[in-house]
Amino acid sequence: MTVRGGETFGGRAASALPSPSGEYAGVQGDVVRRLEQRVAQLEGELGAGRPAPPRSPAPFSARSVLTVLGLVVVVAGVVALGYLAWKGISLVLIAVLFALALNPAVEFFVSRGLRRGSAAAVVFVLAVCVVAALGLLLIPPLVTQITKLVNALPELVASLRRGHGLIGGLERRFHLLENLPGAISGGGSEGTRGVASSGFGVVLGLLGTVASMVVVAFLTFFMLLEGPTWTQRLLMLIPEATRPRWERVARGIYRTVGGFVSGNLVASLLAGVATTAALMAAGISYAVPLGLLVAFLDLLPIFGMIVALLVLAAVSFSHSVVAGIVVVGFVFVYHQFEVYLLRPLIYGRTVELSPLAVLVAVVIGTELAGVIGALAAIPVAGAANVVLCEVLRARADARREEILAPTA
Repeated sequence: MTVRGGETFGGRAASALPSPSGEYAGVQGDVVRRLEQRVAQLEGELGAGRPAPPRSPAPFSARSVLTVLGLVVVVAGVVALGYLAWKGISLVLIAVLFALALNPAVEFFVSRGLRRGSAAAVVFVLAVCVVAALGLLLIPPLVTQITKLVNALPELVASLRRGHGLIGGLERRFHLLENLPGAISGGGSEGTRGVASSGFGVVLGLLGTVASMVVVAFLTFFMLLEGPTWTQRLLMLIPEATRPRWERVARGIYRTVGGFVSGNLVASLLAGVATTAALMAAGISYAVPLGLLVAFLDLLPIFGMIVALLVLAAVSFSHSVVAGIVVVGFVFVYHQFEVYLLRPLIYGRTVELSPLAVLVAVVIGTELAGVIGALAAIPVAGAANVVLCEVLRARADARREEILAPTA
């Protein structure tokens, strides 16, 4: 009985115990998962305060290397193209300056009811007539003076060799003209061939200059005709959000270039008046045409006055040695005054640049690109100043919006 009862009790006890599967197993699994999540959360919190292990720099990919090489090739191609086409680019830049100088006259006729094409044609014809009149007024007396100088050169050299005058005394002391006959003769037939080849080169240079003037003239006309249209097309390519900013930049650049042109005209007019007065005081003929020539050449900063100085030296020394010394000395001193004081002050008012900025721009532009650099240095500096002011204005507006945003 006992055994059977024990078996019966044991059987009942075994049947009363819960099985490991079922509801108990599900609860146990939930507890384990919660513990694992909590452990992972604690590990993440502890790891956030630790510095991340140093990562080894990734090697350059082939795509990045090819991108850099492509940019280098593109930049080199642009630089090479600019170098090869520099003469054409310089002509375009000169035409741009002329077009900006003549555009106020075109706008004047447009405001009076003329169409853009008719106004551009009228202004272009008037400009050509003015240049032709200046040429007819200046070239004949200049040729006459140079011819007189060439004819008087042997006598002038002989007078200097005899020791007459101040320069004659310098010749006796330093023998300045010792090698002049050999340089003039050039060694017989070789010298003759050299003179002939140099004369042929002068003719080719003159023809090239005439062709360049014609190209610049027609470029100027078409820029006057289509300039506003091209400006509007370029502005339409800019997003509407930033278009007003670029319109202000364009107006500022136009105002800067216009100020440069007007300042250049004022400085050149003053140079022509001063030179005419000096020529009249020295008793040299054709003082007024030569003064107009100086004013015309002085439109080109620095280099124009140097060419004018050479022409005036030839004309004045053909008149007399004293007149030559007086005129050349005066023009040289005035040139220094104009370059280093007068023009920086004028451009400081018309282009809104400081005299120091004007002088630095002219020096750097001359060193980089010669005559074209001297001509374009001040407009480029003025345009850079306009862009810089607009960038600073945009940053100031952005900061003001950031300050006012929380209060709004």
